[in-house]
Amino acid sequence: MKFSKIFGLFILTSSSSQAFVPSSKSFIHHGLIKSSPATTLQMSSSPDGQNDPLKNSRIDGNQRAPSPNEIAIMDEMITKMMNAKPYELPNAVSKAIRVVSSPRFFVRIAERSDMASAEEKQKLSALAENLVTTLEAVVSTTEDKLDERAKEVEKVLKAASEPDSGEFLVPLSEERILAMRQVLQDKIDPSSLDEGFLTTVDAWMNKSSQDGMDGMVVILQKVLQMYAGTSISRARKALQVQVGAAVTGKDLETAEKLVEENTSEPKPALIFMEELLNMDTDEWNSKLQQQFSSEDGVKPRELMGEVQRTIEGVVLGLENGSMAQRVQAEFLRELVSRIESLEKDMGL
Repeated sequence: MKFSKIFGLFILTSSSSQAFVPSSKSFIHHGLIKSSPATTLQMSSSPDGQNDPLKNSRIDGNQRAPSPNEIAIMDEMITKMMNAKPYELPNAVSKAIRVVSSPRFFVRIAERSDMASAEEKQKLSALAENLVTTLEAVVSTTEDKLDERAKEVEKVLKAASEPDSGEFLVPLSEERILAMRQVLQDKIDPSSLDEGFLTTVDAWMNKSSQDGMDGMVVILQKVLQMYAGTSISRARKALQVQVGAAVTGKDLETAEKLVEENTSEPKPALIFMEELLNMDTDEWNSKLQQQFSSEDGVKPRELMGEVQRTIEGVVLGLENGSMAQRVQAEFLRELVSRIESLEKDMGL
């Protein structure tokens, strides 16, 4: 079975709901998932030493050798860090900790050094030394933050369990999916939906797959989908406010009020895009088909234009190589794939 992406690549063998542990009476805390006294799922490296982040990650793009485009992104990051002031490194590293802390990043620095001039060799050598020191400081801070993020992820997962029995039933009911979304959107501070949050979900998803907790993998995929839709939706609104501020010459607070008070009817494609971002992705095909087949509905070309503007305005503005960028990009790629597939099937 395959579940490397954040979408429905996981196939259940039964059409009926299946219960599995851990229940909500269990707990997920500080990198541990405890489902029973006899079963403890550690979030650390596996006993056989397979701790390669490329193999351990469940997020698409983290499980293979870097592509030429990803190497170009690493080169861009290396060049920026090489020319940055030392006090600027901690912030840059923390924004892309998974990339910068990977052995592949340091291998790329060595590869660059082999081809560099004497002056650049010296800069790259200094960068490598500074990164080691900076990573030690950032990781120490990140560990505390990951403990906090683990609690946030646990809140979302608990909302997925059945209120009466405390069990997780897969596929999740509409009520459980709605409960998860409400927790993620209303009870978790937006600032907590960061790289630490994604790193925690990725680690738990990987360990769940290793221990045969297939249903938990499905639920954690839902968490990533909800994260992506929510983050993209919020970023789109923030971008709209920024554009409004630039056009009117007002400050952001005033521009936000003007956007809220705007009574003009937004474009149907914009409204539908927001609906897609905030619904369960399992409903995408039926909603897309409904719109595309309606005479007054949003057409594929209009929706694709909205998706493209979102990619350019939101995803490309994220830190290159960050998990946030990878997850949100994959989310939108899946939407594009669904649109193109339906467009072809419907002969539009």
